[in-house]
Amino acid sequence: MLTVNLNTVIFPPPLGFCLLRARFPSSKAMDYKTLPVDKWDENHVQCWLESTGIKKEYVEKLHAEEVTGPALMELDDSFLKGIGMKGGQIHMLIRKRNELLQLQEKAQQGKNSSSKAPDRTEARTEPVSSRDAPAQDKPSRDHRAAASSKKQRRSSQLKQGDDEVLELSNCRPFKSQDTYFKYVKDRVLAPESGVSDLIAPCHEYKSFAIAAELNKNQLKSKFACEVIRFASACMNIRTNGTIHFGIMDSVEDKGYKHGQIVGIKVKERECYVDALDHIEKCFQENKQEIARKCIHPPVFVEVISKDSQDQRFVVEVDIEPTSSLVKNSFFEVYLPKYNEESQKVALTKEKAIYQRLGAKSEPVKPNNLATFIQSIQDRDAQRERAELSSTEVHTEASQNLGRKLAILLNDGKSYMDDSLRYILVTNRCEKDNLTCINFLMRLNIFCVFDFDEHSNVSGLYSKYKEHHAVRSYFLQDFSNESKTGNPPSQKHLCLFDQTSWVFCNGRSDFLGDEKPCDENTWIRTKKKYLKKAITRICDEILPKRSFIVLFLLLSPVQKPLVDTFQEFYTEMNGTEYIVCIAESKENYGKWANLAQASCSIETLEQCSIVGMKLSHVDATIQAMLPSTAQPRHLPVSTRGLCTLPSLEEEKLFSLEILCVDQCDDIKLDLLTEKEIQEIEQNFYKGRKIIWENFWLAEKRRCGEIIEREACKDASKLLDDILRGSGLNYSVAKLKVYHHPGSGGSTIARQVLWKRRKDLRCAVIKTSYSPATVCEHALAFRDYDEKEISHCLPVLLLIEDYDEDYLEELRNELMDAVATRKINSPRPYFILMCCRRSNDPERLCKASPLDTVAVTHKLTDSEKSLFRTKLEKLKQKDVKPEFILTFVLMCEEFNETYVRDFVGHILLDIDRSSRDTCLMRYVALLNFYVPNSYISLSHCEAFLGLGAYAERKLRAYDFKSHLSEQVRMIFIELRESTTYISSVRIIHCLVAKEILHQLSGNEPQSQLAMTLLQEKPLFENRFGREEFIKFIRDLFIRRDKRSRGDATDTLFSPFIEHVCKAEDCEKAIAILKAAYELLGKDPFFAQQLARLHYKNEKFEDAEHWAGVAKSRMPNDSYILDTEGQVYRKWFSFTVDKMTQEDTPQSIIQKIGIALKAMKCFRAAQQAAKAEYDSMNNAGYFGEVEVGCRLLRFLSTLDVFHRNPQGEYSELVKYLITDYVPKDIEKPWANLHSRLKGLRQNLYNALEWISEDLSYFQTDKNQEKDEEDERDEKEEQIYNPRKWLKRQSEVYAKFFISTSLMGDSNSALETQLMRRMNIYKSGGGNVTNILSFLTDKKEARSAEKLENILSFYTENPLRDRLEDNDLINYILCHITLSCLAPGSAKLVSVQTLRELSARFFKAKRPFPASAHFLLTLLYWPDEALDKEPNPHKDEILNSALQTLKRLYDIKKKDVPTRKKRIYTPFFLGKGYGLAKIVHKNKIDKLISGSLDEKRMKWLHGTVWNIAKIRDILKRVSGWTKDRDLFIRGHVKELPILPLHRDSVPPGNENVTFYLGFSFKGLVAFNIEVENNAAIRTQGI
Repeated sequence: MLTVNLNTVIFPPPLGFCLLRARFPSSKAMDYKTLPVDKWDENHVQCWLESTGIKKEYVEKLHAEEVTGPALMELDDSFLKGIGMKGGQIHMLIRKRNELLQLQEKAQQGKNSSSKAPDRTEARTEPVSSRDAPAQDKPSRDHRAAASSKKQRRSSQLKQGDDEVLELSNCRPFKSQDTYFKYVKDRVLAPESGVSDLIAPCHEYKSFAIAAELNKNQLKSKFACEVIRFASACMNIRTNGTIHFGIMDSVEDKGYKHGQIVGIKVKERECYVDALDHIEKCFQENKQEIARKCIHPPVFVEVISKDSQDQRFVVEVDIEPTSSLVKNSFFEVYLPKYNEESQKVALTKEKAIYQRLGAKSEPVKPNNLATFIQSIQDRDAQRERAELSSTEVHTEASQNLGRKLAILLNDGKSYMDDSLRYILVTNRCEKDNLTCINFLMRLNIFCVFDFDEHSNVSGLYSKYKEHHAVRSYFLQDFSNESKTGNPPSQKHLCLFDQTSWVFCNGRSDFLGDEKPCDENTWIRTKKKYLKKAITRICDEILPKRSFIVLFLLLSPVQKPLVDTFQEFYTEMNGTEYIVCIAESKENYGKWANLAQASCSIETLEQCSIVGMKLSHVDATIQAMLPSTAQPRHLPVSTRGLCTLPSLEEEKLFSLEILCVDQCDDIKLDLLTEKEIQEIEQNFYKGRKIIWENFWLAEKRRCGEIIEREACKDASKLLDDILRGSGLNYSVAKLKVYHHPGSGGSTIARQVLWKRRKDLRCAVIKTSYSPATVCEHALAFRDYDEKEISHCLPVLLLIEDYDEDYLEELRNELMDAVATRKINSPRPYFILMCCRRSNDPERLCKASPLDTVAVTHKLTDSEKSLFRTKLEKLKQKDVKPEFILTFVLMCEEFNETYVRDFVGHILLDIDRSSRDTCLMRYVALLNFYVPNSYISLSHCEAFLGLGAYAERKLRAYDFKSHLSEQVRMIFIELRESTTYISSVRIIHCLVAKEILHQLSGNEPQSQLAMTLLQEKPLFENRFGREEFIKFIRDLFIRRDKRSRGDATDTLFSPFIEHVCKAEDCEKAIAILKAAYELLGKDPFFAQQLARLHYKNEKFEDAEHWAGVAKSRMPNDSYILDTEGQVYRKWFSFTVDKMTQEDTPQSIIQKIGIALKAMKCFRAAQQAAKAEYDSMNNAGYFGEVEVGCRLLRFLSTLDVFHRNPQGEYSELVKYLITDYVPKDIEKPWANLHSRLKGLRQNLYNALEWISEDLSYFQTDKNQEKDEEDERDEKEEQIYNPRKWLKRQSEVYAKFFISTSLMGDSNSALETQLMRRMNIYKSGGGNVTNILSFLTDKKEARSAEKLENILSFYTENPLRDRLEDNDLINYILCHITLSCLAPGSAKLVSVQTLRELSARFFKAKRPFPASAHFLLTLLYWPDEALDKEPNPHKDEILNSALQTLKRLYDIKKKDVPTRKKRIYTPFFLGKGYGLAKIVHKNKIDKLISGSLDEKRMKWLHGTVWNIAKIRDILKRVSGWTKDRDLFIRGHVKELPILPLHRDSVPPGNENVTFYLGFSFKGLVAFNIEVENNAAIRTQGI
């Protein structure tokens, strides 16, 4: 029985609500739909008013007037006019209010009728729906959701118990034998009904729950009794009817509703069929045949349920008393009853005539019997008239399916939204249909769930892959794609560039194990993967409202296809973005009947196109597409064009290709003036320029794009590169550095747009690996060219890149070109590198020949252009607030102007609102984190717009929930590949001002702390990786000048601001909160340790360093931080030391220093195991602490100086077994570690020396001139000088003349000599070579001679240690460069003899030993007059060892970070004179340091005559891009400085030869044109 309680009925809002995007007020107002109107307060009324479309100002006025529900019911025109409401708004409000009151009245009637008839009640199927609601002209996608939910509400949702909502369901159509029709468990059928028009069946329900479990005889008698009573009643009344078994029929069934579908278990269907054999026993003999014909056989309708696997049925019997059968008859029956005692079926004693009274079958009372029989003729006549009426042909009006399709796919607009993606779900496509699915080839299909196992052979896949690049998957592969180990930013990337085709039930042509299976096996083995895949798409990959799921039912439907719908329906919270297309009504019917387990048939019909021919669907959709199907074209070397099909373009997915006819496929006539204006305004507001901007400007549909001076400069540089000026590189670079918001990206894209007809142009997607980009760039260059040697150059734009990425890409491209063996006068590729920088002019000065700087400063001509453009935009009625970035650019981002401008906008802003709070959070990220944003999904979650109620999606417009000020400040970005939307502040300077002006008394630390507590932002799953990355960068990312930042910072700019503007404690508190929130990230613990020790909180720093170490025990950087804690702690305690310090405190300080050194050694070991970085901080740290510890020890009384001022007591303690008695016991735990101090420091110094010998280290030598006092800066910017200074400090504390005199040990004597060498500036390779950079050469030569005097006079006789021998030989080579005539020099032959052990001994030697062999054994015209293959073997062995040691040293670190250092070149001379140091060449180059670098980089250094005069040019040859030179006899491999400088093919070449720790290096390679004047290599 249906009862309607006014207090619990769910009022649907008026249709106006369905046709508007809902606003979401407070949670209190959210429940207005579940309350009767007279219970509404002013918030409920406000929420309802917003849903009706009343203007916002009037909604606010009514709220201010405290209009509650009762007041709303009494509103009249006079009151509304009194508050200033206009006539049109009054008319709409009164009409909407009246509709609402009618709904309440109907619901009240339902309540009253149910109270009058508590047992059975006739009820309407639409008790609370408004049939009179006016339709709107242009329904939108959001309207569909509302219409769909309205249709469901028409099903009169009922509450079971207190909270479960039950939906009304339709009965099986009368006499239908549709085997696909299903009932859904726990839905409710309309209440049992009485007689209506005799043709429409009346209904009677029986739960039959107990009877179904009885034995056969009992079941048959019970079933027959109910059927015969109901049937005879229908036959006597002449009405059609259906009796249902398995439907709850009484309110006494506790826990169930009247009409609720539960179903019964049917063990044997024959029992129900055979039960009707009682007809012969119960009807009179002459009526039995009639009864048989009127009572149809039982129909078994399956009851489906998502939660239960039990198979249940509703058993239904249709009664059809046609007039030809029952005319002039009445039917008197016995009823069968089962006798429990006799266990037999007996008939009732008396016959009875039954009739339908209301919803019951009741016997005719004896006193009414005569009257009843007399009225039979009237009922026969009524029946005949009803049958005649029903047989009239009712032509069904054809639906406007074309309009419905337009509404479903594009909200009723004239064209579809090309930013939407499509997910296609389909089954077998017959061959005839393949010609009718061309529209699929033009949709932006994200992925396909294909249930046709033959699709690759003869189905949809076979055709689709002819037009598009596709990645095929099986279900389990696709659902597990995220487990491939890719970084988060790339995890789903490949899915956006090529359609993913998921074979959901195997592939018949696949050779592996993935074969098709039946439905039950599929559900058992594959359904779980389907669920994972769909969840992954909806939760992680595609944001809500960015895609449509298209079900294309092309053949008979099976259960797995329905499961797919149910999963999408669940994940997407309804059918708002689901569309079903089925030409066959039969296919649709089966699908809909199975799918109704998730949603009602009515809801499915709302989102389905059924019965429309597939060819008509194809033509209709293609007509709605916003672009034509015309092909795209590329320029070719013959100055013609070639076609670029979609299939070929999609294969090059790492490139965004710019075609000659870019955007020409857009249907310009479909774009309204408003849409064109919006495209133009988006650009001038601050969004990145798109190709449509240039295209519309060319078509003169919008204003021209201003061309800045920097654009002309970039074009000139590009022309120079194309003309081949300068070095002929196969891969050239053109750099554009720009202030944020100054138009650098626009300039770069302007250059591309202008050159798209004579170069092949593309934008690189940096989310792909350099190897992938390189592969695609080569294919792009070669595409459809006849001869690859004459292809057009490719101009590739790369934006906001990482330097390592750029260097790796350039190397990949150069190596790929090198294998082509083609020499071209023009570069193959031009990398236009566009990057933000806070100091673009400095970067331009450092490399003026290939760099353009774009700043906020405008030239006079640019100012004129900007002013003119602004006036034109104003003439178009464009308000300045809608083009803020352009207005600010016109003012050159003047700080005062920006401050006043932001102040004006924020004047009346509601500081407490959620959208203002969101703006502050975005401003915080945008100002401190470059290129940061917050995804639209996060914004929606924060504003509470992602909430769902009653499992229906609430449609809304994000922008409508922002205040006017916030809308002006925000700009919405859309990622070009994934179309994922995000927001940011229009400019970082505006973000800065927002933070300043909205902060009030609240410091930024409090804002950040509040941000960390915003659960909606951190729990939102979509785009979470990017959001967390920005949060981490806010707290951890330091500024670095090398990245284009203004300064180098010790902490993130935000943390430094908090420390400076507030205090350190607040910075610590924020980092602690972030540490806890972000999963106890060890790098946050590391920052806490650094922040603590910087503020001299060493115990806390020690704790946090330990925390970081416990979570990442093998990270060299974290171990180094632990060492730095103790280093700073030690320095602090020493600097604060007083006379009152106790022996115990001294021990404690020494212990801290030793702990620091131990930590640094652990960092060294960890760094060796790290193959992606070269962290040498551990070695530097150990040396610094060790030297500081030596200075500290030297100040202690126990180690007093001798009369000569030497630390003889300390030296004696450190290098011998001697221990002073005063410290023997107190320092018992320190002795062994202190006595190892010398060797540990020596090892660290040697490692640093060798490391500096390999790679260039001149990060910025100007820095040394700015500040020589900061040791840390010196370590970074001039490590050679740092090493020399620390070596001298180290040596000073290990020299004792008295100890040398007293010692009888040769070892100790040798040690003292070595320390004297260190003190004099020698001792290792780097220190010795640093003499060559001293501006006073004579002084350096004198020092070297002094160093040589410390060595034995006859090193051939008095054997030196390996390192001493290396240093001795190198001193001679260095001295030769400074003072070739020095008397201390020995001959090359002597040095060769000394170095013999380096190739004869079977033990490893340092790389410096093999480096010396290449210098000494390079062919010398004076010494090597006779060819000697043995010397080639020495050279070859040394070169191979150097290469092997270099590869071990470099690991996987990008070449850019560790450029090889070439200290020596081959000069014109003999003996040691032929060795020329690089510094000598540098002195011959004029200009500043940056200018000198550029000359080295571009090769112009070799054009200087003085340099050519001192260097020797040698001859060699190339083979397949490999370079060789003749040694003494045999060929030797040479490393070219630039790989692409090696000419292709086999050529004779000449070059200058350099000597490095990687091997021999060739500079300035040129093809030899005149063999007659060839310069020999020896």
